[in-house]
Amino acid sequence: MRTVLEYLENSAEKYPDKEAAKDLQESYTYRQLADYGRRIGSALTARSAGGTQDRAVRQHAGLQQGTRRPVIVYMEKSVRALASFVGILYAGCFYTFISPSQPAARIRRILDVLGAEDAVFSGSVQDLEKLREAGFRGRVLEYEEAVRQETDEERLRLIRSQMQDTDPLYCNFTSGSTGVPKGVLISHRSMIDFMNYFPDMFHITQEDVIGNQAPFDFDVSAKDIYSAFRTGASLVILPKRLFSVPKQLLDCLCEYRVTTLIWAVSALCIITQLRGFSYRVPESVNKVLFSGEVMPVRHLNQWREALPQAEFVNLYGPTEITCNCTYYRVEREFSPDEKLPAGKPFPNERVFLLDIGEKDAEEEITEPGRIGEICVSGTAVGLGYYNDPVRTAEVFVQNPLNHSYEERIYRTGDLGFFNEDGDLCFAGRKDFQIKHMGHRIELEEIERIIGAYDGIERVCCIFDGEKDRIIAWYIGTADEREIKKQMRQTESVYLIPQMFLQTEELPVTENGKIDRKKLMADYREIRGKRHGQKFS
Repeated sequence: MRTVLEYLENSAEKYPDKEAAKDLQESYTYRQLADYGRRIGSALTARSAGGTQDRAVRQHAGLQQGTRRPVIVYMEKSVRALASFVGILYAGCFYTFISPSQPAARIRRILDVLGAEDAVFSGSVQDLEKLREAGFRGRVLEYEEAVRQETDEERLRLIRSQMQDTDPLYCNFTSGSTGVPKGVLISHRSMIDFMNYFPDMFHITQEDVIGNQAPFDFDVSAKDIYSAFRTGASLVILPKRLFSVPKQLLDCLCEYRVTTLIWAVSALCIITQLRGFSYRVPESVNKVLFSGEVMPVRHLNQWREALPQAEFVNLYGPTEITCNCTYYRVEREFSPDEKLPAGKPFPNERVFLLDIGEKDAEEEITEPGRIGEICVSGTAVGLGYYNDPVRTAEVFVQNPLNHSYEERIYRTGDLGFFNEDGDLCFAGRKDFQIKHMGHRIELEEIERIIGAYDGIERVCCIFDGEKDRIIAWYIGTADEREIKKQMRQTESVYLIPQMFLQTEELPVTENGKIDRKKLMADYREIRGKRHGQKFS
């Protein structure tokens, strides 16, 4: 197998009239999805086909120049976006999804990195103006026009014959700690390898209905899309707005008989935080796989109580590898103060810890309890950051433990340790490790402690290095004085936040993770007002 298109084509042959994907406006069968994809692919390649060239020239020059390049999908998450992905792959290119709702400045930065010459678009005139104002000067292919294009079967066959499994599949942008977007490039080979085992391990079959939560520019959505393509399952694309109205979200899950949730932790917590299960339980759900952040045990237990027959799995993995590198099946009750393991590596992936004591340390950590930097090797490792060799070279590096041959690994910047059972446990980001009152502290550890207290729904800690102050933002009914009193009874003084800020909700990023930058900005505004001035 060389491309993920074979997954779609196999399912289209087995289940041609089965619903492949639907949003709240449209629905496509597997036959339609494959057909629309070929039409879009033909439309995308029409310009580079070179109608006056002879066949030999087109094979050599046209294909080489027109493939393996980025094509933007500029529209809201939908079945049309999904068909556009397919079309871009048929054209031998790779896709980057950009939602028109993203800030114009971020769109501009992504465009600057990509240098894309083509965009597939569906939306309003205002959306298109926003794209142009952000600096896009290439060809805009209207979706409605593209799916009316006559399929050029010969052209698509020529492109397919020259595709390799190492060709790029998609490029997702992550801001990282600097706020400058990095385009993570993932190959067909990496996705094929991951899909060789992911659906089977978690019993995803053609009988399933996968409820997509993740934005299409977040790699969690790739698990939804390609699990469906590989197995013939149906995909229900849930709009972002539903995740602000738990009752409507639960109604949707029940109406479409969704069986499988591969969601960000924050999305699951929204339902339990707002007591959604007192309204309705989506009893068809039998698989809940979560990732992106540490899952608060209190919320996990509420989900398990509501769906006692469902399988729950904690997944871990940064965007720079293909979806995930470890998994942990939740098969017992956890107390609120326990740490949920990240688990064991997926097949064909090696996950190991490197000592963080020295800059160029080459010591591997194997003993339980000792913290190190999480590193990953294997086919899952991405191709690097698109058009960014400097930052690629910083983290996609030669394995320092291997001096015999080239072995590329990804240094995640995440910290972890192994427990007594040999499971990996996440211990926070290197950027979230702070020096406070002379002690090295993990902010996530403080969050785990406070999150176990009665009256606390969710908590997120940030650090004001200027004032040497830990700030805890929290949702719940608990009183600040009571929280501090409880912490003093069991914890060292340096672990107790100096300030507690109660809020009705914690802001989240487009990818569904808690937005720590927004919390820091809000805190600084509060701090400035208390001192009669603004702090930047």
